[in-house]
Amino acid sequence: MLITKLKDEKEIIQYFNKKTFVFTCFGCKEVFFPEEEINSFLKDKQAKICECTRLDYLCREEFSKIYIEEYRKKIEESEVILVFSCGVGVQVISNLLPGKIVVPGCDTCYLNGFQGLSVEDYDCRQCGECYLNYTGGICPLTSCAKGLLNGPCGGAKDGKCEVNPEQDCGWELIYKRLKAIGKENILKESKVLIRNYEKIIKEK
Repeated sequence: MLITKLKDEKEIIQYFNKKTFVFTCFGCKEVFFPEEEINSFLKDKQAKICECTRLDYLCREEFSKIYIEEYRKKIEESEVILVFSCGVGVQVISNLLPGKIVVPGCDTCYLNGFQGLSVEDYDCRQCGECYLNYTGGICPLTSCAKGLLNGPCGGAKDGKCEVNPEQDCGWELIYKRLKAIGKENILKESKVLIRNYEKIIKEK
C-alpha cells in the first residue's frame, strides 16, 4: 500500500508563475489520492493553467502516450508540466516529454500492506519527500544503485554504474535530462538533499 500527499503549497505554487499543464492521476484503488485537496488547490489558479486533465493509471506508458497526443498543442504551449500522482506517474510523463520541465505535485509515502505487482520500467521508493523537481523527473533513489541524492559517486565508467556495469549511471542520466531542458544549474545550487527517514511510516 502507499499514500500520496499534496506537497507543501509553497513548494509548488512557484510553478504557476509560468504557463502550466496539469496531469492529475486518481490511479489504482491501492493508492490514497488527495483529489479533493488538489482540486481545491487548483481552483483559484485557473488563469495560469493551460489545461488540466484527469486520468487513471498515469503509470501506464502506452495509455499516457494517447493522452499526450490528444493534448499535444496545449502541452507544447506550456512551460511546466505539473503532475499530481505517485512518483511512478511523474517519471513516466517526464520520459514521454523529454523537452519539458516535469515536476511532482505530490509526495508518496509507504504504508504497510500488499504493494501489488508492476511491470513498469519505473519505481518509486515512497520516501515521503519527492526529489523529482530537482532531478529532471528521474529519481536518484531508483536510478542510482547507491541511491545518492547530491550527485554521482565518481565511480561510473563510460556512463555505466560501477556497482552494476549493465546499468546506466543514474546521475549521468539526470545531468543529460537537466541539460536538455536548460536546468543543469540546479546541480550547482548549494542546497544539500538529505533523505528524511522519519517521513517513512515504519512497520510495527
